[in-house]
Amino acid sequence: MTNRVCRLKSRPFGMSTRENFEIADEPMPTPGPGEFRVKVHAVSLDPAMRGWMAEGRSYVQPVALGDVMRAYAAGIVEESNHEAFRPGDAVMGLFGVQEHAVSDGTFVHKIDPAQAPMERWVGGLGMPGWTAYFGTMEILHPEAGQTLVVSAASGAVGSLVGQIGKLRGATVIGIAGGAEKCRYVTEELGFDAAIDYKAEDVEKRLVELAPDRVHMYFENVGGKIGNAVMHRMATFGRVAVCGLISSYNETDPAKVGYDAGAQRSILVNRLKIQGFIVFDFAKQMREAIGHLGKWHAEGKLKMREDVREGGVDAFPEALNMLYTGENFGKLVLKL
Repeated sequence: MTNRVCRLKSRPFGMSTRENFEIADEPMPTPGPGEFRVKVHAVSLDPAMRGWMAEGRSYVQPVALGDVMRAYAAGIVEESNHEAFRPGDAVMGLFGVQEHAVSDGTFVHKIDPAQAPMERWVGGLGMPGWTAYFGTMEILHPEAGQTLVVSAASGAVGSLVGQIGKLRGATVIGIAGGAEKCRYVTEELGFDAAIDYKAEDVEKRLVELAPDRVHMYFENVGGKIGNAVMHRMATFGRVAVCGLISSYNETDPAKVGYDAGAQRSILVNRLKIQGFIVFDFAKQMREAIGHLGKWHAEGKLKMREDVREGGVDAFPEALNMLYTGENFGKLVLKL
């Protein structure tokens, strides 16, 4: 019995390539005292992975060269020496890009495959869903009559941010790439409007769609899109910075960061800007899980996954779909 594993071989410059990873069969890991082994079925592909591969100070230590590539994943416990996790339990956690993973239970949650398919537990009901929930509810505090703008609106996090905003009575404008994704966020997810950044002038459209300016902005992208929204923020607006995907593979430092107009808006409009990661709210995790599960069961939250086949070997190419916009919905690798 062997374990197919993807390890980080070298640090990428710009977009990662297959040469940055080593994929090989290794001996099956054996759980020690207080540990259990999981057969991984679904691996979450997230924009943050590019940052995890880079050196430098961040909110988490980079993946060390030679280590299994970090990833959230869901699977089934197959062998256990842990009293809280038994064979047959469905779980999600930070298991990495590999077919089998050993864990001591840290940050591992039991899940219910009867409630939703495995891939949804690494998507809307998992870490991306928690991120959307806390960023929206704890940082933006949506209010009826105010306007919320969401970038990467058709993605795993952005799609839920907009729907939660609507549940709270806000007017929601999504920014997405392409007519199909824009149709999805308005016709299927219920956003009030969508802007196609590939075909439209984002700032001009915001003037038309939000004449009273933008009160809340959920930032997933940064770059030109982030600048356009920041230019249109209202006085005392709130900004939740979840991601800056436009800069993750950028090799020119001059192209990274907000422009002078966006920076001036911070002062002139007295904006409240907060960057965050989901584990800032670790003590409130059960709250997010409960609300997301309830809204999903009631049909108030729609979720979409883009599941890719190919197992561990498909990871390098599948990951880059996040940065080229090829995926439509939460990107998941099926093992």
